[in-house]
Amino acid sequence: MNKITRLFNERGDRKLLSLYFCAGTPTLDSTTEVIKTMQKRGIDMIEVGIPFSDPMADGPVIQDAATKALKNGMSLQTLFNQLKSIKTEVSISLILMGYLNPIMQYGIEAFCQSCTEAGVSGVIIPDLPFKDYLDDIKPVADRYDLRVIMLITPETSEERIRFIDEHTEGFIYMVSSAATTGAQQAFDEQKQAYFHKINAMNLRNPRMIGFGISNRQTLESAQANAAGAIIGSKFVALLEEEKDANRALDRLFDALSK
Repeated sequence: MNKITRLFNERGDRKLLSLYFCAGTPTLDSTTEVIKTMQKRGIDMIEVGIPFSDPMADGPVIQDAATKALKNGMSLQTLFNQLKSIKTEVSISLILMGYLNPIMQYGIEAFCQSCTEAGVSGVIIPDLPFKDYLDDIKPVADRYDLRVIMLITPETSEERIRFIDEHTEGFIYMVSSAATTGAQQAFDEQKQAYFHKINAMNLRNPRMIGFGISNRQTLESAQANAAGAIIGSKFVALLEEEKDANRALDRLFDALSK
């Protein structure tokens, strides 16, 4: 069974925590150690960012990390080689998050095959048109038991959300706002109304809420309205400051308790 599917099937009432970081940061060879450290510290799922020169959905923190990763020499092939080297040591769900251009250059079939060989359970491609997903990506991903996770935002129509729910597996990534990534201090009434609206739709897929989670208030709000929370920019910033995943996680857990 796909690890993402198993995770959500077996979680019970427990709220999940997923973290994002950019492969190749803080150094080119840090990727495997960051993943293993997250697993040891109890993180449920990891989004591994594929660095790209034009990350349109990302705020300055993740853009900066991607730029540094590329300068460090990170590439998709290097990332797959790194992940393969720790495949037998990693039992939690790994999701690659990246833009369509590098994946197309790598080749869809080759990409999906490499994901399976490297122990990757799912992918998030923010700029993937849904029609292209249905026509070109989903048939290949399904052959490799790879989950393609789609994003919804407060601007996504109910019709579109139900269509996504019908044609995807794993979970739905609920973006807390239509803006780029970045930490927020609280979710306002408008965002809360969006969360409640999605809850009332009784979707088939579980949901994870991401973008803007950086403290106890935003974490608890996300967990109250979904299966769990995804944290990106806050952890990326801490990892850049500390250059050490353990210390960055110490500071993250401290921030999430306040």
